[in-house]
Amino acid sequence: MNARSFLAGIGLCVCAACTTSQGELSPDEALDYCDRQVHRTLEQLQQTEGGTDYTRMPRNILKGETDWNCRKATQDEWCSGFWPGVLWYDYEHTGDEAVRAEAERFTESLQFLSEVPAFDHDLGFLIFCSYGNGYRLTGNPAYKQVILNTADTLATLYRPAVGTILSWPRNVQMFGGHNTIMDNMINLEMLYWAARNGGDKRLAEIATSHADVTMRHHFRPDYTSYHVAVYDTLNGDFLRGCTHQGFSDASMWARGQAWAIYGFTVVYRETHLPVYLDFVQQVADVYLDRLPEDAVPYWDFDAPDIPDAPRDASAAAVVASALLELSTYVSAEKGAHYRKEAVRMLESLGTERYQSREQNRAFLLHSTGHYPANSEIDASIIYADYYYIEALLRLKRLQHGKPVF
Repeated sequence: MNARSFLAGIGLCVCAACTTSQGELSPDEALDYCDRQVHRTLEQLQQTEGGTDYTRMPRNILKGETDWNCRKATQDEWCSGFWPGVLWYDYEHTGDEAVRAEAERFTESLQFLSEVPAFDHDLGFLIFCSYGNGYRLTGNPAYKQVILNTADTLATLYRPAVGTILSWPRNVQMFGGHNTIMDNMINLEMLYWAARNGGDKRLAEIATSHADVTMRHHFRPDYTSYHVAVYDTLNGDFLRGCTHQGFSDASMWARGQAWAIYGFTVVYRETHLPVYLDFVQQVADVYLDRLPEDAVPYWDFDAPDIPDAPRDASAAAVVASALLELSTYVSAEKGAHYRKEAVRMLESLGTERYQSREQNRAFLLHSTGHYPANSEIDASIIYADYYYIEALLRLKRLQHGKPVF
């Protein structure tokens, strides 16, 4: 065998390892890649003076950099729960007890959030990604209590006159009323979980009210979403829809639409009400219909500089994960379509274009955080990695005939 034939054979073996017998992407190789990057990150964190500071969480790696920029876990650092969540997911894949120990240490540094008043709506991101995954994998009763306490704290931001959770108390004056952002849909899962696991049953009622009001006012007739809905603080009247991180008030901000797809899929799972299943398919379909060829959206679907606009790999990861779950609730034909689209997204994210590989210690390149604020543009961002590894694990579960979550 000559050298060219030998290398071609290796290439065929690698490709074969990436697919199942049905020709679908096999997630194991990508999950192994994530594990390698996790260990590279742990090495970086251990090299700081005095060793690992478990109160500082990886947040981003800016374009051209190789190491994570870390931020102190505080009430206003909304991304602090994603790194512990990544560690829990990596432990789920590998069974590596050393990774579990790191996951526990980083997770437990967030306990204070269950003991202080709510700063804003992000408590679901902060606690359910960390403690939620930790409890799911270990059954630690202390973790359960932290989740229950934090769900009660999140519920204090619910305003009955409006019917939604106030997202940013600090920005009421700026928006001119009670503001609810689409990101808040992801935090409802913790309320539903708490209501089912010993918490106040009212928590589920709050979550469903939030979803109902969001469904009525947060979307345009074509099912594209506003980033922010503003309501009269006193009587709850809907005042306007606008953006904060998107291109314009009339545009479809990619990650906002992704949060909507993920959030309403969860609401259907928790309520089994057909209205949510019908609705989320409309929201997902308009997103899918407007995707570029590689299935990774531009940061905003209406950005004026497309095709030169930055992409948002984080939105692709969120939607891939959501579609894999959604595919199990719809008709067989629609489910096959959603699963195929999710796999297409993961295949694209798994390419040299989007995986960080040796460029830096993250999983993915090319996410966009807050474009109008010139923040985290074309960067590696921790929540992209979180939803990427979650989507890979969900695909693996589906391929083995197991529940997706």
